[in-house]
Amino acid sequence: MSPPGFTPFFDGHNDALLRLFKRDGADAPRAFIDGEDKGQLDLPMAVQGGFAGGLFAIFVPSPKAPSPPTARAEDTGPVPDTAPGAPMPPPLELAAAQAAVSSMASILIRIEREANGRVRICRSADDIRHCIETGVLAAVLHIEGAEAIDPEFETLDVLHQAGLRSLGPVWSRPNAFGHGVPFRLPSSPDTGPGLTDLGKDLIRACNRLNILIDLSHLNERGFWDVAELSDAPLVATHSNAHALSPHSRNLTDQQLKAIGETGGMVGVNFAVSFLRPDGRQDRDTPVELIIDHVEHMLAQVGEDGVGFGSDFDGAMIPKRLGNAAGLQALVEVMRTRGYGQPLIEKLCFRNWLRVLERTWSTTGGKAR
Repeated sequence: MSPPGFTPFFDGHNDALLRLFKRDGADAPRAFIDGEDKGQLDLPMAVQGGFAGGLFAIFVPSPKAPSPPTARAEDTGPVPDTAPGAPMPPPLELAAAQAAVSSMASILIRIEREANGRVRICRSADDIRHCIETGVLAAVLHIEGAEAIDPEFETLDVLHQAGLRSLGPVWSRPNAFGHGVPFRLPSSPDTGPGLTDLGKDLIRACNRLNILIDLSHLNERGFWDVAELSDAPLVATHSNAHALSPHSRNLTDQQLKAIGETGGMVGVNFAVSFLRPDGRQDRDTPVELIIDHVEHMLAQVGEDGVGFGSDFDGAMIPKRLGNAAGLQALVEVMRTRGYGQPLIEKLCFRNWLRVLERTWSTTGGKAR
């Protein structure tokens, strides 16, 4: 998937399936495979930018939720409301969430089927390595917000068999499993209760199935609940450093250090509102801010625990980056700052391969 001379990227988070789900008609797979000059991630963009694969999120949008005033018409994913007192979106009903999850999972399955070998749903780190080596887009099925999971976890078993390998218990709204962190700036991530008893059972179930547990939308109490319960490396697929941007969605240095202690990792988010100290939605945000967050995390987590979690199709990102076709701009910034090729490769894909292999292994466990 990477042109000659490009560093391949494996990405911790994108919302391309949500963008495709919102289309009318049955041509969503072809829109991704052929490209249509919309959104931030499709197969042609991936090829152009060296996007070798990533966690493809299924996110069930809140019904009839009005877009905040800062949202652009072309933004297709969940756009943050940074007002300090912004209300949390309401919980979702199980049946509606299950229907949406099935539809988005079907889109990814049909993309794989119609792409003539150019896209593969991956279930192991070896699958991803093989895809990177052979130029096939590696897609890992991820769910952002577990509203479609029933209390008996029967749906979790079915989704795991279908390829689910990563799950965030909550998005930024409450559900049966816990409380998501709201979109607030300035704010600490300590915004309310953590996991419910059922949420703690979900963490144990994910551990049994070796499903990665994504911390990115959990509030701070939920984060520490997972840290206490889980026997897997701690992972935040698309989060930034609170010390640089005091947004409730970003991670404190204490949280970052805890992630490093477990051999886990963080995918740095490209969303401008999580990069900027002022949290503004501004496409003219310098792309260098992404690497500023990388550098802060390297100091807290270590060079084996940092990667990228773009939030393509789910957020406004710096104009210079634009979309997945512009990913090599980040490599240019890292080289300008003196990063050697071994470290660049760790950040771009090798750290993700390491943590996914450990998480999905029956003997992975924490590095405590």
